[in-house]
Amino acid sequence: MTEVASRKQDRIARRQVDKFDARRTELAVATLHTLADLGYARTSLREIAQNSEFSHGVLHYYFADKRDLITEAVRQYEVVCVTRYDEVVATSATAEQLRAEFVAMFFDTLGQDAPLHRLWYDLRTQSLFDESFRADVLEIDGHREDMVWRVVSRYAELLGGMPSASPGTTYVTLDGIFQRALLHHFTGNADAVAQLRTELPAVIDLLVTRAG
Repeated sequence: MTEVASRKQDRIARRQVDKFDARRTELAVATLHTLADLGYARTSLREIAQNSEFSHGVLHYYFADKRDLITEAVRQYEVVCVTRYDEVVATSATAEQLRAEFVAMFFDTLGQDAPLHRLWYDLRTQSLFDESFRADVLEIDGHREDMVWRVVSRYAELLGGMPSASPGTTYVTLDGIFQRALLHHFTGNADAVAQLRTELPAVIDLLVTRAG
């Protein structure tokens, strides 16, 4: 095979891979809300197909099993999620503004995207039992940790101080509040969610040390 023919074959192969990956992404995003409604334990590729516009054969062609589909769906959602607070970080002129806008967005997304957040926590829990999830979960969790760290480190900078804990500890502190609020949200306990919202600014203050 000539060098020109070989390069042509390589380009065709790359295009085929790109088209396959693009279709996987499209299907994962399109079935995301179905996955969020059903959860991990109650789904199979066949059940997902029955609750979406796609056939079981199509889903099975692009995904090895439901683990593959759910992981890809959560990954695509997280691509958007992990930059959620970046505009707030970039545009806040004062620490008070940053904290207020972060708290507002923190609880707004909890209410607006509750089923999708639930799917993420479902996947993270499953990773404790199923090793095949762990690398993906740890990668996504790392991106979420970075997202939170950008907020808190900028808040500390605006105060003229510095974070009082490591990125990991900072993340699990705020993530724990979010997960608890999410549980109360699904329980219908609005008072508990409101209490957590009221207390969150003080928690953020505990995560930084002020100048002087």
